[in-house]
Amino acid sequence: MTSVLLIIAILIPTFGGLAALRIPFKSSKSLHIYIETVALITTAVVLLLAIISKGSWVTLMTFAPGFKFVLGFDGLGKLYAVLVALMWPIVLLYSFSYMEHDNRQRSFFGFYILTYGATLGVCFSGSPLTLFVFFEMLSISTLPLVAHYQNHESLFSARKYAAYLFGGAALGFAAVVMVSLNGATGEFKLGGDLVSAIGPGWKVFYLLAFLGFGIKAAIFPFHAWLPAASCAPTPVTALLHAVAVVNTGVFAVIRITYYSFGTDVIKGSWVQVFCLVLSSFTLVYTSIIAVKERHVKRRLAYSTVSNLSYMLFGILLLTPEGMIAGTTHLVFHSITKITLFMCIGSFMEHTGKAYMSDINGVGKYMPHTFICYTISALSLVGIPLLCCFVSKWRLIMAGIEEASTAAYIGIGALILSAFLCAIYSLSVSIRAFFPSVGTDNYEGLEESNEGGWRMLIPIHAFTACQIILGLFPTPILIAISKIAEGLI
Repeated sequence: MTSVLLIIAILIPTFGGLAALRIPFKSSKSLHIYIETVALITTAVVLLLAIISKGSWVTLMTFAPGFKFVLGFDGLGKLYAVLVALMWPIVLLYSFSYMEHDNRQRSFFGFYILTYGATLGVCFSGSPLTLFVFFEMLSISTLPLVAHYQNHESLFSARKYAAYLFGGAALGFAAVVMVSLNGATGEFKLGGDLVSAIGPGWKVFYLLAFLGFGIKAAIFPFHAWLPAASCAPTPVTALLHAVAVVNTGVFAVIRITYYSFGTDVIKGSWVQVFCLVLSSFTLVYTSIIAVKERHVKRRLAYSTVSNLSYMLFGILLLTPEGMIAGTTHLVFHSITKITLFMCIGSFMEHTGKAYMSDINGVGKYMPHTFICYTISALSLVGIPLLCCFVSKWRLIMAGIEEASTAAYIGIGALILSAFLCAIYSLSVSIRAFFPSVGTDNYEGLEESNEGGWRMLIPIHAFTACQIILGLFPTPILIAISKIAEGLI
């Protein structure tokens, strides 16, 4: 029963998206109803799986010893799949309003829902080979979304996107082959699956895996594709480049580190130190760039790069506390950053402007949007009683517990990055509500010009989630702790 539902959950959005590319819808309303229905049915199947699945793996096909196509729904996959499944239909509602006047909606929503299937495939992957296949399907299905506007900037960004992600796939594939050849079962297993890992060669292959899958997580120096891809429609940058695509890179690193190589192989080695220092450098370096960036959506994109390395830092501590902290930040940052992108997307859609100077005074013109933005920015900085405070605090505590030089470097980087985050995120709110004298671009425009209900409901819903999870994070933390212990 479980294996059938796993396949159905992947096939519904996959074939639903392909059908949307071919069906001649009579109106955009009928297209929207169709797409939302496909998404809701898929989400219902995922939630049903989350209830009935016992976490076992199902081998669908064996190509050669160690090379198996395996699906399953263990604790880690369940957490990520439920996060994606709950977000997708809500963000679609926002997308319908944002793309209302676009003349290529069928193509956009076809690939948008197709990507839902590829993302779930990553969540359900039970072996390195399966993970790699769906990882590449996700890259392919999102490429047309980055190139959606078909102008010079979009096409150039799409080429850069393809070059980085498919180049990274080559690095990751080398590690997948070696792990599959030397695994005990060819499946993911908490603690690792390698029969033996003797000699320095394994450290090199782990580095290839980290860099290859980490390209989707925008690790330096392979981060440039993500800010460039922000030229895509905001629903793409909100869900795919703040949640699905980039978090898939982090998810893959967790799988390869904890469920394939195993922490015993990597811990205390030069490759752990190298990856920790690289992550620490990335989170500070891209925070500095975010402060300097004047285009608001690209500023948020650089912020995403920085926060992805927060997650990688926790994961690379190779301790249960580090895994819990990194995974918690994956969940909480997703909710926070998707809200920030939707707020800025609403601003850009309704004003036609995109730069920091354009924001001066817009707060009184779009009060709901920028109040939600401000709450989300405070969460991102790590202000107590909001969700990202919980995850950032646990990251620092995990680093202190590890007590290594690389961990202390990372803690310093986290603190410096939080200070820079306050500058690049809250300066938007200050400009919106307290513009300098003579710089108010919206003086005299007292009437609210918020986005419609389809934009405001998702924005308010995700803002409320940040507050609720900040006040009551215990259930999420308990679930993630059980995942780290292999109990679910």
